[in-house]
Amino acid sequence: MTPFEKKSPPRIIRRAAPVIPVEMASFNPNLAAILVNRGITTPQQLDASLNYLLPTDQLPGIGAAAVLIAQAIQAQAHLLIVGDFDADGATATALCVRGLRAMGAQHVAYTLPDRARHGYGLSPAVLRDWLAEAEAPPNLVITVDNGMSAFAGVAAAHAMGAEVVITDHHLPGEHLPPASAIVNPNLTGSLFASKALAGVGVAFYVLAMVREQLTTLGWFTPSRPRPNLAQWLDLVAVGTVADVVALDDNNRRLVAQGLSRIRALQSVPGISALFAVAGKDPRHATSQDLGFVVGPRLNAAGRLLDMRIGVACLLADDPSEARRLANMLNDINQERRAIEQEMIYSLQKNGQSLGLNELNIPRPAQPADWVIFDETFHQGVIGIVAGRLKERWQRPVFVFAPEEASAGTPPNARLKASGRSIAGVHLRDVLVAMATRAPDLMLSFGGHAMAAGLSLEYRNLPKFRALFAQEMAKHESQLPEQAVIWSDGALSANELTLDFTQTLHTCTPWGTDCPEPLFDNAFEVIERTPLKDGLHWRLMLRPLTATKDDPARLTGRIEPIPAIWFGIGDQLPLGRFWHLAYRLSLNYFRGQTTLQLMVASGTALSAVVAN
Repeated sequence: MTPFEKKSPPRIIRRAAPVIPVEMASFNPNLAAILVNRGITTPQQLDASLNYLLPTDQLPGIGAAAVLIAQAIQAQAHLLIVGDFDADGATATALCVRGLRAMGAQHVAYTLPDRARHGYGLSPAVLRDWLAEAEAPPNLVITVDNGMSAFAGVAAAHAMGAEVVITDHHLPGEHLPPASAIVNPNLTGSLFASKALAGVGVAFYVLAMVREQLTTLGWFTPSRPRPNLAQWLDLVAVGTVADVVALDDNNRRLVAQGLSRIRALQSVPGISALFAVAGKDPRHATSQDLGFVVGPRLNAAGRLLDMRIGVACLLADDPSEARRLANMLNDINQERRAIEQEMIYSLQKNGQSLGLNELNIPRPAQPADWVIFDETFHQGVIGIVAGRLKERWQRPVFVFAPEEASAGTPPNARLKASGRSIAGVHLRDVLVAMATRAPDLMLSFGGHAMAAGLSLEYRNLPKFRALFAQEMAKHESQLPEQAVIWSDGALSANELTLDFTQTLHTCTPWGTDCPEPLFDNAFEVIERTPLKDGLHWRLMLRPLTATKDDPARLTGRIEPIPAIWFGIGDQLPLGRFWHLAYRLSLNYFRGQTTLQLMVASGTALSAVVAN
């Protein structure tokens, strides 16, 4: 059996109190500190007006791309959008199809690769399979959320007589594909201030520039009006949040505008339908809903079946058709969750777990064992499992699956892996170092700091594990002994309120690099009720006046506050006085809005001062 390291409870660290700029002096002091600690130092950064978006013409390559696309629209050429099989790629594809058609293009088609059959991005196989069913070959191929490594795909498009415009946000390699135009905020020498723009964000900018080019050419008329591209910012918001890119000022504005449309019930029917099948009210939509409700249902299609179902849902104008497709996506997501649970159960059977709760899988002591393989694993779900293990172990993790489902794994069978990392360990750099030492080890690899993927032959898996362990030894100082939870401090009685919670939920979208605020206080546990066989717990908590370790005082008697603690199982702290890290949440039920705490972590307290 694999030896395990004992898991230490997460350590709660409070963020340092920042110096509050004079521009933020009118804000609640706690709210001002929260925002400043996330790089928001002026009220203008909270202004979601599109007038503050970064200028379109600063995006590298966008001028040449807009000219080519505008000319193709005027000539009524055949346009082919090639997307990616994740939520960013799906929303970018739907956005381009809607936008180009609205600008008068009459021949707009799209296709997306099949994860197992085609692999990633624009490829000869994708074009060949699409052309087999198409009425005519494309005159112009436009990639969205892919293309920076599509050398063979660009060559195949050229062989068909098509030009290629690449729109992407992934990091470029040393050499670029020979496309007619490449639009990417991360191109060498780029002065575009938002390097974190998602693929769907790049597509939005390109459409805006195409519209300006067509306006200059006098293309729009009363019978062919200039479209309002902002009507599809709900698609941009979903793709941006689902792709877990940094919510810098520019991305927050894009997401805020999209959320505003969703809350006003003005989103495309497909997004409304995805909220409906999830049992969520879009009028209360948050960025968390985009990342954990809409995004996973779109992603499930690309992981298990065909992302064209997801794009079709986003393109449906008939609400009943959108609902039918959303139900399909919901069913696929349920299947994805079942496969994920089966993969977790497989780890338990193989001695990787000591309990029934997947969140309590203990960490193997040896780095070689942070590389997981099972011949029954599904390649479409390995990224999710890698992410769960990374969070649980606080270590970089790779999870492998067979490229093709088969009985057994012969030595030359191909495996695919998805990796997830932690702060301080750049996963792609790790793979580069491994490839330098063993050039024939991997068939292909790519990624960025926090996520990476690769393929190799089964016979090379032991060598991969050994080299990975050697690389991890170099990063030993970056490997935390325990998980860390960053808190924005204790809340006062005046802040543990519905009003303060609503302010937090509406002041800006929260997400990557702009994390949702998390607080910590001492509480007395009044009630505890198990949910779902004891995996989750409903609590009633009364904030305490003070603890021995925290002199922050709450004035007046505080009424008990309901709370939910997901995934804690049988690991609840002892006693009835706890120190808890939590987020503020709004609970909507039967027309009433109430405050609810979402507990993230906690420990027992031995010394308290009750109210």
